[in-house]
Amino acid sequence: MTDATSAIDVLEQSVLGSRRPSNVAVAVVVSLGGVGFFLTSLSSFLHRDLLPVGHPSDLVWVPQGLVMGFYGVAAVLLAIYLWSVIGMDVGGGSNRFDRGAGTATITRQGFRQLIDVQIPLRDIQAVKVEVRDGLNPRRRLALRVQGRRDMPLTRVGEPMPLADLELAGAQLARFLGVPLEGV
Repeated sequence: MTDATSAIDVLEQSVLGSRRPSNVAVAVVVSLGGVGFFLTSLSSFLHRDLLPVGHPSDLVWVPQGLVMGFYGVAAVLLAIYLWSVIGMDVGGGSNRFDRGAGTATITRQGFRQLIDVQIPLRDIQAVKVEVRDGLNPRRRLALRVQGRRDMPLTRVGEPMPLADLELAGAQLARFLGVPLEGV
């Protein structure tokens, strides 16, 4: 098989995981807020200003300083979790469709393990576009697989623009030679 033939027979799509700018921004804000609350609590306990703004040492330790400390510890623990998820890139991976080998390989990074699913191309019945608007919008591509639940292909989180979703779905359906549903 030549390189030109193998390039035409393989379609690989990368899937963005938790390493998104929006997730990093949230983790930074939660980290700074948690450290600020914790230092405010510590300032109240020690009667010494540990922050350059305000006078947190003037707060009464019980109940204000104690509550601030609780919020600070909770936010720092949440920040540790967020940075861990970002560091592991949970949800990131790829979709690989190989007509030569006759397989579709869906790979995602889980929280503690790599998730790797292989599907024979002959079992794929359609590419499904799901669009649901409202309070909890959903826009995703999925594979309709014989004898299985639908296999999601796009990232979780912020919805994709509708034009990009339809274009990616049409390209994949054309590559696999299956119908496109839900448009």
